[in-house]
Amino acid sequence: MFRATLGKSLGFVGYAVQYGCIAHCAFEYIGEVVLCSGPSMEPTIDNHDIVFSERMSRHLCKIQKVIGLEHDKVCTSGPLALFKTHTYVPKGHAWLEGDNLRNSNDSRSYGPIPYALIRGRVCLKLWPLHSIGTLSESPTRRIITTQSDSNSD
Repeated sequence: MFRATLGKSLGFVGYAVQYGCIAHCAFEYIGEVVLCSGPSMEPTIDNHDIVFSERMSRHLCKIQKVIGLEHDKVCTSGPLALFKTHTYVPKGHAWLEGDNLRNSNDSRSYGPIPYALIRGRVCLKLWPLHSIGTLSESPTRRIITTQSDSNSD
């Protein structure tokens, strides 16, 4: 009786570990469902929207839709600044900005982001149901698309 219970328990633990490993790999390399918080991406993504963030482009070094990639010249001042300031994005980094320029904590606040810290790309809005579908470019401004073959981790 004890052996049968122990055998079933170990079998269950084995299946749990296997499925846990599969889930981990799926979330790490394919994508994940994310509950958004904060106003940084409004009106494209609102507070409490649920989105799917894919992770495959990060692993394939296909980072494209950002404000600036390495060696690009970007504006570092806010939307209301009287004098515009610029900088160059260093090698191995990206410049990221939210769609809501007046209420966004982004690269204008903390500088360029190393490629290794970019976890994924939001590509699909899942909730609310009336706005379900793929995400297009920001409605508030044109996002600069750069193509660089020298992107690497």
